[in-house]
This record gives sequence, C-alpha cells and structure tokens, in this order.
Amino acid sequence: MKKIFILTGELSGDKLASKVIADLIKINPNIEYLSVGGNNLRSLGIKSIYDLKEITYLGFTKVLLNLFKINNKINQTVKVVLDFKPDILFTVDSPDFTLRVAERVKNNNPKIKTVHYVAPQIWVWREGRVKKIKKFIDHVLLLFSFEKKYFEKEKISCDFVGHPLLEIKSYDKIDINQVVGKNKAIISVFPGSRISEINILMPILLNFIKLMSSKYNDITYVFHSNIEHNDLINSFIKHSELPNCEVISDSKIKSHLLRKSIFAVAKSGTVSLEICNAKIPSIIVYKMNFINFLIIKMLVKIKFANIINIAANEEIIPELLQSKCNSKNIYKVVSNFLDTPSKIEEQVKKTQIVINRFRTNKPSAELASHALNNILLRQI
Repeated sequence: MKKIFILTGELSGDKLASKVIADLIKINPNIEYLSVGGNNLRSLGIKSIYDLKEITYLGFTKVLLNLFKINNKINQTVKVVLDFKPDILFTVDSPDFTLRVAERVKNNNPKIKTVHYVAPQIWVWREGRVKKIKKFIDHVLLLFSFEKKYFEKEKISCDFVGHPLLEIKSYDKIDINQVVGKNKAIISVFPGSRISEINILMPILLNFIKLMSSKYNDITYVFHSNIEHNDLINSFIKHSELPNCEVISDSKIKSHLLRKSIFAVAKSGTVSLEICNAKIPSIIVYKMNFINFLIIKMLVKIKFANIINIAANEEIIPELLQSKCNSKNIYKVVSNFLDTPSKIEEQVKKTQIVINRFRTNKPSAELASHALNNILLRQI
C-alpha cells in the first residue's frame, strides 16, 4: 500500500489539504496516511502526530521568540516522516515550517517524493528561494497562473491548479432578515483571522463605523469571524456600544451575507479573492507592530499588498496600510465609493478581468489530487 505524509503548518493549510485528500480518497482508496494536521484532516480519519496549535506561531517576532521550540518540532516531525517512509511527503503552505522539514527529509531519504501545495510567494520577496527549493522539492502545485514562469525558469516540475476561493459554487437560500434588519444595506467587515490582527484593527474599524453612522443610518456592519474569535470581536463591539454591528462565523451565512453586501472592508489577505469573486467592491486595510513592519519593508520588493493589484500592476483596490490605516481615511475612501457608483462599477469590472486569469476548468482540489495520484502511479 502506498503512503502519504501530509504536513500542514496552520488551520488554513489543514483545510486546503483536507479537500485535496478527500478527493484523492475517492479516486485511490488504497493509500495510508499520517499527518501534522487539524480538525479537517482528522474528520477524514487521518491521525495527526501532534496538535497543530503547537507550531502555529504567528508573526516574525513570535517566531524569533520560539525558535528553539520550532526547531524541536522540525526535528520531531522529520524523524516521524522518515520512520513512516511515505512515498510522498505532501507539504501544504506555511513554507517557513513545512519546507524546512521537506529539505531535511529529502537529504535523509532522496527516494521520498516531495510535493508542495501553495507556492511560497517568491514574487513578493526572496526570489532566490526557487534555486534552493529546486534541491529538495520534486513538484509544486500553484494557485496562480503567473507563478509558473518563476518555477519553469528553474526547470522545477509544477502544475497550475487554481485557487479554491475562485471556484463557482451553488448556495442554499438563506433568510438574512434574521441576521440583519429588513431592507438594511450590509457592509461586510473582515478584521483578520489572527488575534494580533483583530486586536490592532478592531478599534480602528469601530471608529470608522461611528463616522459612517453619522452619515449613513441604514447600514448594518457584519463582522466575518472564525468561531474561536467570536467572543473577542463581540467584546470590542459591546464596549463600543454600536447597535448596528453583527458577528457571523457560520461559513454558509457569511458567504450569503458577503454576496448581499454593498461594500467590503477587509484585512489584507486571500479573503480579497473571495470578495472579488462575489463581485463586491472593497478596500484593503492592514496594520502591524512597528518591528514586523520594518522587517517586511526591508524584504518586500513589490508595490502592492493585494494579489489583485499585484497581478494587475495597478491599485484597483485601494490599500490603506500602516499609517494610512486609520478610521478617518477608511471613512473617506468608503464614503467616496458609496457616493460615486461609477467608481464601484469600474473596480468590479477590473477585478473580474484579473480573477478570470486565475480560474481553472476544474476545482483546485480535484486537479491537485490527480497530480498527487499521478506521481504515485509513476512510482509503481
């Protein structure tokens, strides 16, 4: 029986990996699995060798403070992978952790095929990593078509499998009147998925809503959250005493509310793809502590933070970052969009042109699972 070890580094990777493996189980049920994963992989009956939370250290400064613990986890993971002797080590995202494991595994056992899903953002920084990756990664599964040129230049085997957030989905009908007032307009707000992001952005976003409420009295602001952060976000809202804010964590309701929104204010990240896919106008906001900002400023080589803007080489979606990320600026930009429908129409039109370049004719998980299975078949 063939074996695959699945290595993720955080919750988003666990979710991505589980969709790929769920599809792979359908097309090839004769595979044994072991993982470093979370609830999504466990729901498929795949054991994790330790709790994913043990390695989810977020932000540069926290990584520096936990280097000893992280190195121990890398050593522990490498040992288990080598003992398991998989045909494929399937690493998903979190390159600073997963690729370090992959490199050591490959050095110890070159026969293990290494496949990485979600390429490191070499187009943002450290393009030289491609030459290093070439030494220990056999195949890369890419989310964006423009990434191929970086890997093909170094003759690294790769497939463009598309981004899961851009897939066309069917949605159940949901009565949102139970969530927001009848005939109320909705602005979706995405304050981040990490506690550090939420703590920084929530006061700014709530002050922005106070400014908006002085001009627009018929808008409900829906905060999109993970279940584990509901209480934290609700505590900020309760303290603000704003009556027109709701927090939603159910994924189906969140998707429905986004598609019914007139606008979105989102923390910089991949959620922007989901917003654009729903054809909702938006702006991007982000603020981090000063040390992390200085580190990133030294490393980053691109003009924009948002993937849509990067691909277009144009600021289609306004970016309010660091000092520009304040309640007055957000209010000014959002109100300008709401008062100028032509600006909304232009942004949506341009974002659709960009994301159409990222689409595939089949779901990303399906393309990725078939790539994994083909690599297994080649080893028979």
